[in-house]
Amino acid sequence: MQIKDILELEPTNQILEVKGWVRTKRGQSSHAFVSINDGSTLKNIQAVVDGEKISEDILKKVSCGACVCIKGELVSSAGSGQKVELLASEVLIYGEADESYPIQPKKHSLEFLRDKAHLRFRTNTFAAIFRVRHALAFAVHQFYNNKGFFNLHTPIITASDAEGAGEMFHVSTFELNKAPLNENGEIDFSQDFFGRETSLTVSGQLEGELGALALSRIYTFGPTFRAENSNTTRHLAEFWMIEPEMAFHDLKDNMDLAEEFIKGVINYALSNCQEDLAFLNERFVKEDKTKPQIERSEHSLIEKLDFVLENDFARITYTEAIQILRNSKPHKKKKFKFPVEWGIDLQSEHERYLVEKHFKKPVILTDYPKDIKAFYMKQNEDGKTVAAMDVLFPGIGEMIGGSQREENLEKLKTRMAEMEIDEENLWWYLDTRRFGTAPHSGFGLGFERLVQFVTGMGNIRDVIPFPRTPGNVEF
Repeated sequence: MQIKDILELEPTNQILEVKGWVRTKRGQSSHAFVSINDGSTLKNIQAVVDGEKISEDILKKVSCGACVCIKGELVSSAGSGQKVELLASEVLIYGEADESYPIQPKKHSLEFLRDKAHLRFRTNTFAAIFRVRHALAFAVHQFYNNKGFFNLHTPIITASDAEGAGEMFHVSTFELNKAPLNENGEIDFSQDFFGRETSLTVSGQLEGELGALALSRIYTFGPTFRAENSNTTRHLAEFWMIEPEMAFHDLKDNMDLAEEFIKGVINYALSNCQEDLAFLNERFVKEDKTKPQIERSEHSLIEKLDFVLENDFARITYTEAIQILRNSKPHKKKKFKFPVEWGIDLQSEHERYLVEKHFKKPVILTDYPKDIKAFYMKQNEDGKTVAAMDVLFPGIGEMIGGSQREENLEKLKTRMAEMEIDEENLWWYLDTRRFGTAPHSGFGLGFERLVQFVTGMGNIRDVIPFPRTPGNVEF
């Protein structure tokens, strides 16, 4: 049985085995109190070990970090904060932990624990984060399954750059200093494994569209990669993306689904992770008090999550957002670091002002200038904007990015030419506009940003098990 289930039992002097890792050990060799955790719950179970029943040699090995199996009688606990405890009759040491074990029962900084990412799961904070992460992942699949979507596994290795950004990791079997060259002195990728230049994907969207134009509703949930040299609290080189694509959905349908989706998974976490979210809420409130007054949150973590569920997201156009920003006090007092004018790609400071100061709730921005958006977005009749949408969240900025896709072949080809995208590389994508094209839409959500918002963590590196960032590929 897992400790989570044992702690809910009524003690009837039953004999049980508890297996897990020692969190703390108090007392002398003659009588010790050992707290054990197996990761199933935030709470530990206490085992009372009598030195007369367990040898001193064994008891010495029951140290912080050791993995043990303790057999004994489950009884009512006389101590406060726990209903039951175990009276140990046998102790088996699966794995000892020597004195250098770094996760001791004291406060550790998040920076320290990132350097010990292989062990940080054993702390209350990270155990809670990754249980919540699991619940959110389950909720994603449950939501789309209930909506009649099909999960599509799209390629991790690709020859196309879906975003047009060019910031991709190359995939090759060539030895770096022995790559064959062609007559122009360039690397001859025709001799490589795939016979052409390939990279790790930045998005499964283009392949997802192919599935949607036959299955009507699909979603992807897989790893994606960006070779941006960004050392920020919001960026990772490897992260997970959720990307639904829907035939017969226009921009409004897209916005409706995005709002319903994000509310649905947050509601699932609130309903199924109460213990962990209560712990993370307490941590959030304590940490918030250490910040300068101007940076403090108006709400606790739980209040923020409830607020998202209880309020309709504001919906405005990019043009309206620029007007709001230009009329804002930060702009007039020149507090914004970046300029505000029509045609710019909004920066995080602009997005957060709209969400946290002006509307004070999540915001969906639509109809961006086409020159700052990807080639596949549907062009609006004004010739200047596209049917794009971004969902902006407090503390995070952009949570979701999406659009109605351009289904018109000629318009799509014209836009690709304007952006110097080779039609030959995407012949298969253009075929979907030649053979039974249909109006369709989709969006992408960076899963780690969602986990970051729900857990209240300030750094995205703390919500993925093993962060991949510039200069960091440990573990």
